[in-house]
Amino acid sequence: MFGWEFPPFNTGGLGTACYGLTKGLSRQGVEITLVLPRLGGKVGHDYMKVLLARTAGRIRIRNVDSILRPYVTSESYLDELSRLEKEELLGKNPPIKQYISSKGSWGESQAALRKGLYGSDLFNEVYRYSREAKKIASEEEFDVIHCHDWLTYPAGIEARKTAADMGRKAPLIAHVHATEFDRTGGNPHPYVYHLEREGMHQASYVLPVSNYTKNMIVRHYGVDPARIHVVHNSIDVEQQEPDRAEDPEIRKHYKTVLFLGRMTIQKGPDHFLWIAKRISEIDPEVRFVMAGSGDMFKRVVEEAAHLGIGDRVLFTDHLQGEDVDRAYRMADVYVVSSVSEPFGLTVLEAMKNGTPVVVSKQAGVSEVVKNCLVVDFWDTDEMANKILAVLNYPALRESLSVEGLSEVRGFSWDHPARKCMDVYEKAVTEAKW
Repeated sequence: MFGWEFPPFNTGGLGTACYGLTKGLSRQGVEITLVLPRLGGKVGHDYMKVLLARTAGRIRIRNVDSILRPYVTSESYLDELSRLEKEELLGKNPPIKQYISSKGSWGESQAALRKGLYGSDLFNEVYRYSREAKKIASEEEFDVIHCHDWLTYPAGIEARKTAADMGRKAPLIAHVHATEFDRTGGNPHPYVYHLEREGMHQASYVLPVSNYTKNMIVRHYGVDPARIHVVHNSIDVEQQEPDRAEDPEIRKHYKTVLFLGRMTIQKGPDHFLWIAKRISEIDPEVRFVMAGSGDMFKRVVEEAAHLGIGDRVLFTDHLQGEDVDRAYRMADVYVVSSVSEPFGLTVLEAMKNGTPVVVSKQAGVSEVVKNCLVVDFWDTDEMANKILAVLNYPALRESLSVEGLSEVRGFSWDHPARKCMDVYEKAVTEAKW
């Protein structure tokens, strides 16, 4: 399995989904070699070894030194590469430090860095990673290759070729958590689109996280619907009640509405602000918390000021771990204003914490949950009306909280894991024909 992020070092739902799915698969008896990027040090590797000890040794980690991350762009990749080229930071990074020590002068090592340890641009790095995958595939025993999103598709294709060269038929499974059409608001980067399309067409089967995404794959990528099997994301929920003992100061004075996600066009943070503006005109005592970071962060802060609600919107930047649960429990209602959301794991996380949810119709999670309010992302007035209803009617708020928590307690990562296993079995059988 080729993944791109893993808790606690994740910036979005892809890492959470990979972790949940690998746990579910391991509980079904599947043995997994999980290949992940790692930039220097041992923190992530050691953490994952401890974390995955709970899965009875069925998951092994293979690392490739790489600065690739989910949601990376060509610009952010080059920014990160430039940062690493600064001498004071290079000295703190063991793989780079060891690499440049063999290259002589600083000028020589700087040039070598772009040509050797890391790719000179994002797409070179993706293909460099695929070459590393080829090496790993030659050393491992496996029946199936499972890839998550476009960054890993070239790696999966190389791994399959390596298996074939060694006389083994290992089918490729392409798991789609988001498409380039989602991430860019319908203006895909042509080369990213090419890699996505190539990966989906090379794969034996494609696993989108919702029917919403399946339809997009059929429409934009020309994949045969018979080769597409929807595997909705899930969540593992502990049975104890959410701990709301901590009563944040803000809840003593204001009703609170939460946005939690990346500040990108896909997630609709600007739409959230327009909704906030409408609510503020009706009830000026409501406060809005926006948790997240991304390329739209500065624009969103400026837009809040432009709309005249800068004093009513609080920005927390990116949250991780227990802080995420605290944010949900602090809020009276959680809002997903996404323009295009393949799934939306945060909805299940909010419901797990007993927080009522208002979610965009353009989110795949609306296919599998009932105890939330669903509105088109573009219908600002209706979205505001639904949020105000939750804030002003305690019976509705209590019903969404209690019934939502009860609903997600019936969820488990075992269910999507079994769906994946069914696809594995089908693909392996067909590969033998």
